[in-house]
Amino acid sequence: ARLRTTLATGYMLRLLLALATADALLLLAPRRLASRRAGLASMTLEISPPDGFVWGVNLDEGSPPPPSPPPSAALLFDCDGVLVETEELHRVAYNMAFEEFGLQIAGAPVVWSKEYYSFLANTVGGGKPKMRYHFTGLGAPEGARTHQDTAKVWPAPTARGGAVPADEAAGMALVDELQDFKTECYKQLVTKAGPRPGVLALMDSAIAAPGIAVGICSASTRGGFEKVVDAVVGQERLARLDVVIAGDDVSRKKPHPEIYNVAAQRLGLSSADCVVVEDSIVGLRAAKAANMRCVITYTPETQAEDFYAEGADAKLLDFSSGVEVGALFSPEGAVLPELLPGVRDPRP
Repeated sequence: ARLRTTLATGYMLRLLLALATADALLLLAPRRLASRRAGLASMTLEISPPDGFVWGVNLDEGSPPPPSPPPSAALLFDCDGVLVETEELHRVAYNMAFEEFGLQIAGAPVVWSKEYYSFLANTVGGGKPKMRYHFTGLGAPEGARTHQDTAKVWPAPTARGGAVPADEAAGMALVDELQDFKTECYKQLVTKAGPRPGVLALMDSAIAAPGIAVGICSASTRGGFEKVVDAVVGQERLARLDVVIAGDDVSRKKPHPEIYNVAAQRLGLSSADCVVVEDSIVGLRAAKAANMRCVITYTPETQAEDFYAEGADAKLLDFSSGVEVGALFSPEGAVLPELLPGVRDPRP
């Protein structure tokens, strides 16, 4: 409904009437209030000189705001290890699934150590590909390092019948069941996780910046991913993002660049206009294969990796120093030639 009231006298009367009829705070300056991303009600206030005030209120409850200009650049966050340190929670959840199924190889239980899971996290992206790699040795990028703990043989699920998968199809069916159970375990564990230092402040800074699109691109399955973003990012902030992609939404996992290519396509941007925040070699390779700039916030599990040798544009432990969007993009919304100057770890 549109209400337009013209009052001839009395500044306070005009103000009170406008506030009562609009049921909102109207600032004494001509402006239009509308969310750039959220579908909030729009409101317009017009003020003429004091001897003839004209209050114009446009209340379109539920109607979408006017379309925003297309973004000129994007800041894309990985989830696990970037928004929140969850890799140890993933490892614990996998081991819970292995124990539930009674997985054994040559009579010994299947257990992933911290050191081995760190290797997996920096070699293969996605949960199912990690298990497939562990049980078959297949699926790692060409030239990837190997590890002595990689089993390269299918396990016996002793608590579920005990039959060792006869072929890869049967093995992947077991992997599907393990992943489903692991996801439920992880969803319970992750509810108490907190954000990494400074990352939400950077996200909020980017959301508020005109022309900068913001998104999350996670290799995790949507079930586990949604628990993380609900607990850490929050629904209000999540609703203001421009693109959110989970591992289920793409057919090829990191280090393949598909997830970042899809994000750029959905935003209508070239890869050169995108900056990715990652925490692992796998994620870095995905970003660089998509021809995007990449900042690494490493974790205790990944700090020994040579990220600069793999093409990282900047690396640092976290954003606790108060990094804002201006350290990545110009006021005009262009990716800076040098990312995080004075903040990032020095190159060797």
